[in-house]
Amino acid sequence: MDTKFIKSVMVAIFLFVVLLAGMIKGITYLELIGATDLQIALFTFPMLTLAMYILFALKVANQWEKAVVLRLGKFHGLKGPGMFWIIPIVDAASSWIDHRVIVTSFSAEKTLTKDTVPVDVDAVLFWVVWDAEKAALEVKDYQAAISWSAQTALRDIIGRMMLADILVGRSAIDEELQHIIDERTTPWGITVQSVEIRDIVIPQVLEDAMSRQAQAERERQARVILGESEKQIAASFAEASEAYVNNPTALHLRGMNMLFEGLKEKGALVIVPSSAVDTMNLGGLSGMVSLAQNNLPKENK
Repeated sequence: MDTKFIKSVMVAIFLFVVLLAGMIKGITYLELIGATDLQIALFTFPMLTLAMYILFALKVANQWEKAVVLRLGKFHGLKGPGMFWIIPIVDAASSWIDHRVIVTSFSAEKTLTKDTVPVDVDAVLFWVVWDAEKAALEVKDYQAAISWSAQTALRDIIGRMMLADILVGRSAIDEELQHIIDERTTPWGITVQSVEIRDIVIPQVLEDAMSRQAQAERERQARVILGESEKQIAASFAEASEAYVNNPTALHLRGMNMLFEGLKEKGALVIVPSSAVDTMNLGGLSGMVSLAQNNLPKENK
């Protein structure tokens, strides 16, 4: 049973009991002072009528609610929040409209994108009723209506977009959904505050294929970067060769430096072509061996 109905009934019953108790005390007092039956009846009838009126006419609305009151089937007005009165039989509180922000989740399952990929999309909708009269009179079940409207709009947007655009364009989908749903619900006195896409699920096979594609793309980029590096190194060597071609002394010093760096390493074995030894005037292979022994630590000699 609805808590609003229980609360209204409990308050009405409490006041009804209070009036009955007062009526009984009044009747007892009239009997003590010797009042006639007519006088007692004239006192009892209004009190009993008032008690019955309170029992059926008193209603209570919560702080965030508005009650839509119909009088003889026609809209009479909005009542609440708090305690209010209706005329029994003539008036009826047909609807109780919640003015708080309401959250509705909706989804589109196995919906085909523009490139015929089935996807499952979950979203959440934040909306509020700003006109209780329209929400009660313009649509039969506004909560179900807004849920179905949101789901239909989501399916329509997915069908017009490519999968790649859906995966990277969530914010754009959110804005478009909010605009479409808000246009549909404004005549019902409802406004959409925001729409958020929670999750997009694609087939596992396609997910694996996209992962392999991304990995291959990263490998391709790595190879391109390596090739660019090789080109830059080759250009540097070409530039260096131009500096050495007309300067044999510089080339000789560079060769000596490279040989020294190689011999510096502990236990290093360097094989140098005889042509290079003659060019650098090291005195033949014996000179190289002697130079290597001089550079070795004492414990290795």
